[in-house]
Amino acid sequence: MNFAQFGNDLYSGKRSFNIVGKRNLWFLIAAIAIAISILIPIVKGGFNLGIDFRGGSEFTISNVQNTDPKIGEEAIAQSGTSSSDPRVTNIAANTMQVQTEQLADDETVALKSALASAYGVSENEVTSAFVGPTWGEDVSRQALIGFIVFVVLVAILMAVYFRTWKMSLAAIVGLLVVLILTVGVYAATGFEVTPSAIIGLLTILGYSLYDTVVVFDKIRENTSNYERRIKRTFAEEVNLAVNQTLVRSINTSVVALLPVAAILFIGAFILGAGTLRDLSLALFVGIVIGPLSTIFIAAPLYAWLRRGEKVVQKADKKVERKRFDRTDGAVV
Repeated sequence: MNFAQFGNDLYSGKRSFNIVGKRNLWFLIAAIAIAISILIPIVKGGFNLGIDFRGGSEFTISNVQNTDPKIGEEAIAQSGTSSSDPRVTNIAANTMQVQTEQLADDETVALKSALASAYGVSENEVTSAFVGPTWGEDVSRQALIGFIVFVVLVAILMAVYFRTWKMSLAAIVGLLVVLILTVGVYAATGFEVTPSAIIGLLTILGYSLYDTVVVFDKIRENTSNYERRIKRTFAEEVNLAVNQTLVRSINTSVVALLPVAAILFIGAFILGAGTLRDLSLALFVGIVIGPLSTIFIAAPLYAWLRRGEKVVQKADKKVERKRFDRTDGAVV
């Protein structure tokens, strides 16, 4: 069976995955993943914060022929600076970056000279700057404000568009799952948390919401006046909608994932470009987790939230009674 036929079978209901019916399993897996994501930074003693958040001295060495980070590390040790946690990275072709704790003026001069000598360049090709943590704190504060405003607006707009706060709540829970798991991946991998990473985190929320709206729109279509059709229970209608949009979610995610994966590979392993790496990691994880959160968390959660409504219970009982009354054992 080809993929197109597989998609047609899912859409028609001929083939179906019982995603909503196994919601307790998905909720358990999500809860474990969330707990792990929260525990990782606690166990590791926090996140690998970039210099924009922790502050310090930064040196950029241009026209470097040998980009081995060990050369910079040895130069730092020989310069006699007081930095206890220096970071030496190749940020671009023939360009190295050295980040240290805040250095005194004489230590800055000494390290600048040591780096120039170690990498075989003139001191004019070594630039130094002090980065204060206040800028990173301001970025974090503005990002938090933006996130709160985003969530509030999304909750209101989705409640108005879908005419139910329960669908809005399920969508917000799905967004939070994506955010927490992405942050957990950052903590686990040790990637630096930079302003670019913060931007990436905010960006994936929009992408995740897009997939949620597509699935929920189909759910609304399937469950509109479903109690008059008496063919499937409410949970089964939701499950059908998820299956009908499953192929679309997969295709959209793969198409979006390929260029982001290429950027991540180039930024992390070829160019060593920190901005590309930090931004693309958040996007990569978010694009993977976003559709999964919609399919396995948001949609089943919406069905669970509606299960106690009288109209839903009444219609579901009619479906079950009709199936019970059939003498041939077939399911309508």
